Amino acid sequence: MTTARRILWWLGFGWMAWRLLGPEIEPRFRGPQERPIRVPGRSVFVGDIELFVRQAGDPGSPPLVLVHGWGFDGEMTFYRVIEPLAEDFRVIVPDHRDHGKSDWVRGPLTVERMADDLAGVLDAIGVETFAMFGYSLGGMVAQELVRRHPGRVTKLVLGATAAWPVYRRRPLARAAFWVGRALARVSRNEFAAISRRLMARTGALLPEHERWMHAALLRRDPTLHYEIGRAAWLFDSRLWIESLGVDTMVIVPTDDFVVSPTAQRQLASLVGGDRVVELTGAGHESIMTRSDDYVKQIKAFLLE
Repeated sequence: MTTARRILWWLGFGWMAWRLLGPEIEPRFRGPQERPIRVPGRSVFVGDIELFVRQAGDPGSPPLVLVHGWGFDGEMTFYRVIEPLAEDFRVIVPDHRDHGKSDWVRGPLTVERMADDLAGVLDAIGVETFAMFGYSLGGMVAQELVRRHPGRVTKLVLGATAAWPVYRRRPLARAAFWVGRALARVSRNEFAAISRRLMARTGALLPEHERWMHAALLRRDPTLHYEIGRAAWLFDSRLWIESLGVDTMVIVPTDDFVVSPTAQRQLASLVGGDRVVELTGAGHESIMTRSDDYVKQIKAFLLE
């Protein structure tokens, strides 16, 4: 074993031993901390599963369902757009199973199951028809909901998502999931800290909101987190997305490093391609960094 490999081995062993045997160290945050948004919610049962949902805005306004993506619950994903959208809509923000305050359920998960969960939540709160905005994995769930529950979605907005999200290097992506799951089982702290710092660096997270976000990121269960990633890895709507028959707008962040802009543009072409908004220079975190653009485009599309 070379000296470099020996050093790396001991560093890895030391990290694992520290995380298994050492104390939990509270991270330091810059300045006073506060919660960025306070939207209360409630839980409902869909079968035996308890799912959490928040609502904002006038209950008599047109309903708009916001569907979050992988690893971030509804509040974390949409905290910068909920209140401005609530000026014109009854905004409904569910948490998927295995996210946020919803039940964590062991076992494999599919996008189809998540879509049925979402339909069940809306049944439970008495919402029959609605507009819907699906972001990232939430956009895949939204596509499945339209297919599996026809007639319920009046208009559809898809952001930073795809019909076939992992269209290249699929074995490599799957292997990365396995490695990430293994490391996260040892410690979630580093993953939470790295995610939080990246968000702060891109402007997706203000300094005074870091404690809130860090605590939310620590709530991920490593095994369930990567089961959800597997559901996205398996998703492919290319054979049926053209037949959904719902007026759809696609928002494409052009510098997205999570869902390839090429895959996003393919989705736009499959659904018709005439209502496509490209956010030049925006990344996957654009729902936070370019929230004003999302609010503007969603309102213009849904209120026309």
